[in-house]
Amino acid sequence: MSSLPPFIAPARFTDPAAALAQVQRIYDSSIQHLRQGMQRFVAGDDSAGHVRACYPLVRIHTDTVSRAPTADVSLLSYGFVAGPGRFETTLTRPDLYSGYYLEQFRLLLQNHGVELEIGTSSQPIPVHFSFAEHDHVEGNMSAQRRTLMRDLFDLPDLAAMDDGIANGTYVPKAGEALPLALFTAPRVDYSLHRLRHYTGTGPEHFQNFVLFTNYQFYIDEFVRMGHAAMADPNSEYCAFVEPGNVITRRVGLAAESIDALGTAPPRLPQMPGYHLVRADNAGITMVNIGVGPANAKNITDHIAVLRPHAWIMVGHCAGLRNSQQLGDYVLAHGYVREDHVLDEELPLWVPIPALAEVQMALEQAVAEVTQVQGIALKSIMRTGTVASTDNRNWELLPDNQPQRRFSQSRAVALDMESATIAANGFRFRVPYGTLLCVSDKPLHGEIKLPGMANHFYRERVDQHLRIGIRALELLRAQSLNKLHSRKLRSFAEVAFQ
Repeated sequence: MSSLPPFIAPARFTDPAAALAQVQRIYDSSIQHLRQGMQRFVAGDDSAGHVRACYPLVRIHTDTVSRAPTADVSLLSYGFVAGPGRFETTLTRPDLYSGYYLEQFRLLLQNHGVELEIGTSSQPIPVHFSFAEHDHVEGNMSAQRRTLMRDLFDLPDLAAMDDGIANGTYVPKAGEALPLALFTAPRVDYSLHRLRHYTGTGPEHFQNFVLFTNYQFYIDEFVRMGHAAMADPNSEYCAFVEPGNVITRRVGLAAESIDALGTAPPRLPQMPGYHLVRADNAGITMVNIGVGPANAKNITDHIAVLRPHAWIMVGHCAGLRNSQQLGDYVLAHGYVREDHVLDEELPLWVPIPALAEVQMALEQAVAEVTQVQGIALKSIMRTGTVASTDNRNWELLPDNQPQRRFSQSRAVALDMESATIAANGFRFRVPYGTLLCVSDKPLHGEIKLPGMANHFYRERVDQHLRIGIRALELLRAQSLNKLHSRKLRSFAEVAFQ
């Protein structure tokens, strides 16, 4: 015996807002059914049998490769399907993705002139993904009772949430629809829950422009800037969010009901996140990913489902050229990928190109913040290849093998995260960039000592962070059809951004 919510028949729409309202209706009905089933289960009532509810889906049918010639979308690299066929994707959290879904629906209707079909899919919603933000009902059950959940509810199915679409390896079965989006609804839900765990903040706080760093010094400065912005009544940012969902509103703005739910955690999460929030979600999120490519891949795997408009790495690196000075900047225009964490998803023979829009924004930001212009900019910033390694002590390997490879690659700097962040940006179609700061020169006997390090951090962290923020502001001012480069899209691409 199975317990299902009332069936909502598929319907066709030519209005994006009406289509989204139908998605919300189906999703709300499914989530309410699962939550009620879980409440009965926790109370000891198993009479309903297997409790199941499914995600909503959106589907379109096209019979031509042509698209409507509309000027405002002709330059976009997304918003259209590759050719004739049936295309669909499951959807989740329409409350969180309302603006995103509306835009994708609008572009599909505008480009193809077809109806959107909104209905209930056959993909079950794992019960874990139905819990509200502050629900912890499973924690009140015995181990035996939690085991019984497997028989009465759908649990996360890894087969339904892999990255085959994003990796370009997905092959639909005969008669199966082609994908509309990079991520299925279960894959999105999985990452939304992981973001809470790793960053200590809810996914609703994440902004469309993201900074990554590998040092807490940068976060400390970002927190200072965030609170300063909240004390400025003219700031473009309306809130600052810290781990534990602790929200500080801009002076003059009233507190909201969710503010009372925020509590500073007893210890920071693994990769704490901080958010300078704008009303249009075009603010800046900053995450301290810590050290290593595994962390870099992990967090970008999950932030990618939020479909940000750009992410940039600002951190420290080893300078590999004798002409470099501690505190010099390195603007990456290529990457040597010795991080290995993406070798299975993105083969090493795939090039990771520099994106002109991001490169120009970073260079302009360096010039504006440092007040160094023209040819003199070369005295403090080097453009070149950055090598990323998964071996923190590469200098100690015998026979100088890493040094030889780095020399052959013409690398000018070395770190452990930048290539991973850039490669995952390429993989997930998120514009990316890297601006590093030379903190030591191991090949030339200049290693960080405590006194040197303290002086370096005082001198450079504030400036480097302001450069990263300014670069994202410059990118935000661009139109999206320039930022979302066609370099990141394949010739058989999904329609959703």
